[in-house]
Amino acid sequence: MDFPGAIEKVSATVWELPLSFKAGMRVPARIYCTEKLLREMDDAVLDQISNVATLPCITGYALCMPDGHFGYGFPIGGVAAMNPENGVISPGGIGFDINCGMRLVRTELTLNEIKLHLKRIVDRLFSRIPAGVGSRGFMRLSRPEFMDVVRLGARWCIERGMGWPEDAELSENYGCIEEADPETVSDKAVERGIHQIGTLGSGNHYLEIQTVRPEHIYDADIARALGIRPGQVVIMFHCGSRGFGHQIATDYLKAFLKVMEPSYGIRVPDRELACAPFQSPEGKRYFSAMNCAINMSFANRQVILHRIREVFSEILGRSPEDMGLRMIYDVAHNTARLEDHVVDGQKRNLLVHRQGATRAFGPGRPELPELYRKTGQPVIIGGSMETGSYLLLGTPGGDQTFFSTSHGSGRTMSRHKARTLWRGKQLQHDMEEHGIYVKTASWSGLAEEAGGAYKDIDEVVEATEMAGISHKVVRFTPIGNIKG
Repeated sequence: MDFPGAIEKVSATVWELPLSFKAGMRVPARIYCTEKLLREMDDAVLDQISNVATLPCITGYALCMPDGHFGYGFPIGGVAAMNPENGVISPGGIGFDINCGMRLVRTELTLNEIKLHLKRIVDRLFSRIPAGVGSRGFMRLSRPEFMDVVRLGARWCIERGMGWPEDAELSENYGCIEEADPETVSDKAVERGIHQIGTLGSGNHYLEIQTVRPEHIYDADIARALGIRPGQVVIMFHCGSRGFGHQIATDYLKAFLKVMEPSYGIRVPDRELACAPFQSPEGKRYFSAMNCAINMSFANRQVILHRIREVFSEILGRSPEDMGLRMIYDVAHNTARLEDHVVDGQKRNLLVHRQGATRAFGPGRPELPELYRKTGQPVIIGGSMETGSYLLLGTPGGDQTFFSTSHGSGRTMSRHKARTLWRGKQLQHDMEEHGIYVKTASWSGLAEEAGGAYKDIDEVVEATEMAGISHKVVRFTPIGNIKG
């Protein structure tokens, strides 16, 4: 972007758009990144985050994380906290793929142990976990069963033998949001989601087998406490609520556009920021429907983990328990949560919107499982399929961003442009030459996800560390990948 004169440097990693930047801003906007990353951001990020700052009863600052890029309504990486008593809820602040998130699983296996089996494992995972646009899972649920899934989340799967009790404990909100009413979800949303449990989807969603290089462990004590060691194999995957969440967002965006100004006198600078008062009938219904999508996504990732354990057992002839296929954590992006935060020295309950941003609670938060209450929340930040991904921890300094941080490396170009620069089949060949075996449902989809289409994940993570909003622990190197 052209460096705008109106932007003010607060620190080496914090840049502020003051109230004078755009008419109607109720709070300043802040972008967390280095100057290099700021210059590489598309111009639309400034426009979108300053638009977010105009929303009614926004608290503190409108925020954008280091991986920020153009999104729907909010920039990807956008964060905004609202007063739930008189503020709004906006689907554009959450995104269409509600609870798109990451799950990280460690193993007791080493790279040497699986080298000869890697291609078979990836091939079997590719056949067992459907990927791609419109992909359907192998589970056949009745409508009442699906309604139970969206109420109970990961717990529904675990109660039916598709997981271990600790899987729920090691997920945000224990894998289930209780304020979820299936009656607030349209028939069309149910039709789109009922056959998608246990599927990856397309776009930037993936399942990746990774390994740990000794030089990529940055905090050896924490890594050891989390069960991470050099040479180890871990599994990371990224997916969300699929068509179910997309339809819920679509339904309520249309509903909010109809009532926003006529019923509530709310005007926004961008239709993609359509919103309604959180306490309004429309706002309450959307919040409940969104929570249904959050639960569906937790269930989706739980079934995928179950399939992973099955495949590793089949190929290696050992039980999942023997191989130590245990979760480290499941983190969500694309949500709005009611959380307690300290603002101007006072504890306040706020509705925190995060679109393409990871919740990153620091030590002591009661929402965290006992295992992580002293260390802070594990934070999983995925990079491109050619580079690597990170495990970090939430920090006390995260209070400046309502305990939010990056969720990935962030795109630097459109999918269309990426398809003009790379060819999927050649990219697959090149990646295998570099030690990464890839299976994909779409050559064009693979091209869209080329490493060159993304920011440098190391720079993004370094910016979060410098800003004090998360602490890096270990970097993972990909060796096998499934893309939609």
